[in-house]
Parts: sequence; structure tokens; C-alpha cells
Amino acid sequence: MQSTRFVIGVIGGAAAAVALGALGTHLLSGTQSTTELDAHSTVTVDGHKALSADIVAGRAQSRYHPLPWVGDKVSGVTCPTGLKAVAGATVTCTGRKSDGTTVDIPVRVVKASADSVTWKFDRS
Repeated sequence: MQSTRFVIGVIGGAAAAVALGALGTHLLSGTQSTTELDAHSTVTVDGHKALSADIVAGRAQSRYHPLPWVGDKVSGVTCPTGLKAVAGATVTCTGRKSDGTTVDIPVRVVKASADSVTWKFDRS
């Protein structure tokens, strides 16, 4: 009887560990970010408030490969312009994989206000 309880406990513990690992991966691998528009992060693009290209590139690079089993590691991410603080605005940033090939990182504004912009990128 006790060996049955032990087996059930081991299986239950393993299932809980897998569930926590999956939840952690989901939370850490998110590609959406909300960034405050302040004097240090804001530029102007075509007459609109925009999130600085350096801020978008840095955040995309750090979140592109948050865990070894999620996404490819990229470096040297650059964006051609800032990301307009207008819902639906897009920009395509470029990074380099460890094998030397380049990867395009499409970025899109999900929501924008006078004080912040919520944006996400696609991990290819």
C-alpha cells in the first residue's frame, strides 16, 4: 500500500514540476512589452512620438532568446527607426544568429497612449 502511495506521489510531483516548467517558460518567453515614453526613451518619427530604436532593439534582443529551449540566440539587433507610438505601427529590426545568418524581427504596436506604448515582436 505504501509503495503505491509513493509511486502516486512521485508521478504527482513530476506532473507538478512539468506544469511549473511550462508556466515559467510561457511567462519568460513572452514577446510583448510595455515601455514608458519619457525623456530618455522617446524620439520623434514622422511627427509622432516614438519609442527609440535603441530601446526597441535592446529589449527585442534580450527577450528573443530568454531560455535555452526558446528561440535562437541573436546579437547585434538594430532597428532602422524608432517605433511610432501609434496602434498598428510596425518596424522590422534585424539581428544576427550565432551561425552568422541574419534574422528579421517584425515589431508591432499593440496599444499606445500619451505615456506608454505596448508592443510585441514575432520570433521567427
